[in-house]
Amino acid sequence: MRHALIFAAGLGERMRPLTDHTPKPLLEAGGKPLVAWHLEKLAAAGVHYVVVNTSHLAGQFPEALGDGSRWGLRIRYAYEGPTPLETGGGMLNALPLLGDAPFIAVNGDIHSDIDYSMLPNEPHDLAHLVMVDNPAHHPAGDFLLDAQGRLRAEGAPRLTFSGVGVYRRELLRDWRQVIGDTPGATDQPPRFKLAPLLRAAMARGQVHGTHHRGAWTDVGTPARLAELDGRLRR
Repeated sequence: MRHALIFAAGLGERMRPLTDHTPKPLLEAGGKPLVAWHLEKLAAAGVHYVVVNTSHLAGQFPEALGDGSRWGLRIRYAYEGPTPLETGGGMLNALPLLGDAPFIAVNGDIHSDIDYSMLPNEPHDLAHLVMVDNPAHHPAGDFLLDAQGRLRAEGAPRLTFSGVGVYRRELLRDWRQVIGDTPGATDQPPRFKLAPLLRAAMARGQVHGTHHRGAWTDVGTPARLAELDGRLRR
């Protein structure tokens, strides 16, 4: 697997005031920006080309990360405009830069010990998602992982999507039919969430997953960032 996408375009509203002047993926934990942890792990997994999608305070990313050469990577930036395009619209906007092969996609505002080299080069079907135990702030979880390794939108017990996955570009091929006339879908470029596409693919049995039982943090609040920073420094 050679290409990866990092979602880094969010407004970081729950992280204010920290994100008033710094994009959330550039906030530091353990002495380095959150996104730098991902870049290190992607490079170690053999990825050499990363697309970083940007919106909020977009100009800070090239300043902080450059062209990626310090990690042995080539970084391209996919600017979404002043309004983020959500995960689905952001992935669609980045597709022209990602090529035709399956790619890793990672939320820029998480931290984990997931080994990216263990991700499949070729997902069985349209996507392969890494799932984690439900954190205290999301007890209901997202999807059911069945005994055959398929993910289902209905059923229990559910696990939480980690924000790390491998995707085929074909997942987005029929996005207009799935998304319909939801707000943002008719904007140029379109703005929509990825979850409805994943649920539609799950209904066809086309999404697999694995359960990661190690460390994982959704850095969604200043308190969680502070906790992660203390843990990494220890």
